[in-house]
Amino acid sequence: MPEPTATATLRDRLPSAPGTRLELTPTEDFYRIDINTRPPAIDGDRWQLEVAGLFDNAQPLTLSALTAYPPVVQPITLSCISNRIAGDLISTGNWIGVRLRDVLKDLGLRPEAQALYVEAEDGFYETVVMEDMMDPRTLLVYGMNGETLPEGHGYPLRIYIPNRYGMKQPKWIVRIEAVEGERKGYWVDRGWSLEARPQIVSVIDTVATEDATDGRVPVGGIAWAGDRGVQKVELQIDGGEWLEAKLRTPPLSPLTWVQWRYDWPAAPGRHTLRVRATDGTGVLQTEKKSTPHPDGATGYHEVDARV
Repeated sequence: MPEPTATATLRDRLPSAPGTRLELTPTEDFYRIDINTRPPAIDGDRWQLEVAGLFDNAQPLTLSALTAYPPVVQPITLSCISNRIAGDLISTGNWIGVRLRDVLKDLGLRPEAQALYVEAEDGFYETVVMEDMMDPRTLLVYGMNGETLPEGHGYPLRIYIPNRYGMKQPKWIVRIEAVEGERKGYWVDRGWSLEARPQIVSVIDTVATEDATDGRVPVGGIAWAGDRGVQKVELQIDGGEWLEAKLRTPPLSPLTWVQWRYDWPAAPGRHTLRVRATDGTGVLQTEKKSTPHPDGATGYHEVDARV
């Protein structure tokens, strides 16, 4: 987790600007993108995860077998690779599951295995590479926001992989196979990114003119950069100098977005505001605009406001 900047302030000392999205997305508002119009309906009591390939102890796994492992609760932000700048296909939730690498170890993953091929009930498929298989943050997920994983979000089992867009993360998993070589996933076969690493994202959620105090207008939003964290968010007014905002740190986890706030001494009139972020490795968000296909949208978010 990157060190906070000098202007960063703990969450409990800095209220979010009125109108900023919640740090934790309600389950009913968590975004969904599926390849079919309706999610599969799976009977969790009868469901079994088929295990095949390069394992010494391959055997089907039930939901009760997976929930018998020590549960891991992990706040995460997940985004669809097709999300446009400031789009709503990005959400944050508390996900509950078991570390994938612990399950693979107990199944006797063989040394020659290089990847895990995952198949889902809806026809989706993807390959999990060894880097992600062994990452302790990669989870087989069976719960969300303190409850059983909802049907629409992958019940009874989905996967979470850090620092990848949602296109790499199957829901409604029914089969895993340890394989020697990497196979292309559903969306990769359709021309989307092989790596699917998140772009740096920063969004202006609100210019709260009605909540101005002493001539200062609260401006706020979120910033996210996968698992790299965010060390700085800056706001530009009418093409002027870049002004550093305050971050509500620490975020819920190193894997979630961070809320930011800037109290703007606004002059009357119409103004244009832009935002940019620097990730935890020191990389500045690119200003170059690109469409979501094939690697995720890039560019600065811009809004107009009247004071």
